[in-house]
Amino acid sequence: MTVDDNSVNLESGLAAPAPDAEGTVPRGGSYHHGDLRAAVIAAGMKRLAEGDGSDLGLRALARDVGVSATALYRHFPDKEALLDALADEGLRRLGALQAQAWLKAGGGKAGFLATGIAYVRFAHDEPAIFRLSFTRQMPERYRDGGADGGETAYHLLRAGVAQALPDLDDPEPASLHAWAVVHGLAMLILDHRVAWDETMVEKVVGLTFGVAE
Repeated sequence: MTVDDNSVNLESGLAAPAPDAEGTVPRGGSYHHGDLRAAVIAAGMKRLAEGDGSDLGLRALARDVGVSATALYRHFPDKEALLDALADEGLRRLGALQAQAWLKAGGGKAGFLATGIAYVRFAHDEPAIFRLSFTRQMPERYRDGGADGGETAYHLLRAGVAQALPDLDDPEPASLHAWAVVHGLAMLILDHRVAWDETMVEKVVGLTFGVAE
């Protein structure tokens, strides 16, 4: 997955646009990919990234993508479902950034450190997305066998613990400890209890499991 997967391409024309895959006529253009759900998620993420997360209702996002609000109910029966989808996308983006950091560092202890730094940096760079992603009670909504976007990030965390501490019999407590460290540091920064300093972040994360030199 890439952070640009949910982009939408709108084109205006002189002729009246044909109805899209949802049976609606986008105002001023047509969706070439036919994926209205992805377009709405992209619009919501854009609002969050720009600090305009105060209005994430279906009507507001329908205006953003140029369709009627009723066209969105097929994908999002209510605002809660929309917020869940945005939170899930936030977790997927976090996991993707951590995976990139892991690969760039070459895995192992260096990769483990890089994923922790990437976690805190994501919170600092995308505070509204980060907060939304971790305030939704999403596990209850995945009992049908679906996947939570946070699984990628957590599986990567467990892999990092396994490589950093190969002698552990049970990596679960260590994984939770590592998550608590980076999440706690991220929240302290977001709540302005600690000033953002990437060098400091690297040192704090590096203290976990003796990763620091």
